[in-house]
Amino acid sequence: MNNLNQDFSNYTVIDSHQSTTTGVVAKKFMASVFLWMFVALGVSTFFSVLYATNATLLQQLYTQTETGALRPSTLGWVVTFAPIGFVLLMSLGFNKLSAPALTFLFLFYAAITGISLSFILLVYTSGSVIGCFGAAAAMFGVMAIMGYTTEKDLTSFGRILTMGLIGIVVAMLINMFLRSPAMNYLISIIGVAVFTGLTAYDTQKLKRIGAGLEYEGTSANDSKKLAVMGALTLYLDFLNLFLMLLRLFGNRRD
Repeated sequence: MNNLNQDFSNYTVIDSHQSTTTGVVAKKFMASVFLWMFVALGVSTFFSVLYATNATLLQQLYTQTETGALRPSTLGWVVTFAPIGFVLLMSLGFNKLSAPALTFLFLFYAAITGISLSFILLVYTSGSVIGCFGAAAAMFGVMAIMGYTTEKDLTSFGRILTMGLIGIVVAMLINMFLRSPAMNYLISIIGVAVFTGLTAYDTQKLKRIGAGLEYEGTSANDSKKLAVMGALTLYLDFLNLFLMLLRLFGNRRD
């Protein structure tokens, strides 16, 4: 599970009252954010299906034990943890990387993430994967619209959700040793609530950043980088929401 709270402190963030009237620059910014998010989801889906349906490629990631269980190979472990490194690289290198370099890293990250998630098509039935994906898309869409249109400031709400996210990460690490089904179920329920709320919070925050671009004359290069990082934030919200729903409602293959 990955998430990102990009530091936008160098850029103007208009408060909720000022941002009720969103100008052309802000609308273009948000359109760019969602466009890159959808492109990244498409890239991840393509590589996930490609590896899950190609035995030769799949053998590079997993080896089958005598009991029939799949065990990650060395490359499999690298692919599993590489997305975390990409998120950190993009976040920490935001000021130094150019817009094309940041975009390339984002798309490469989406491809690696798709490969790392190819296992879900082997563990869960295709019907449950599609169903949970559709449910995540619907919930994400509703909350993104709410975050974009609401006049209520969600900043304090976002702080609570961030603390909830930290709690989820800690609980998941603990449960790696406890292996408690009940705890796993509880984590998934809380995870759905947290990432649903973060979708609204992050959308509002990005809208306010877009509104701020109209006031401070941000360069085209920086605007593109902000759009890519915004897309990464929403991509992670959606991806984690989908995975939490799959943990709750996904039907495993026999």
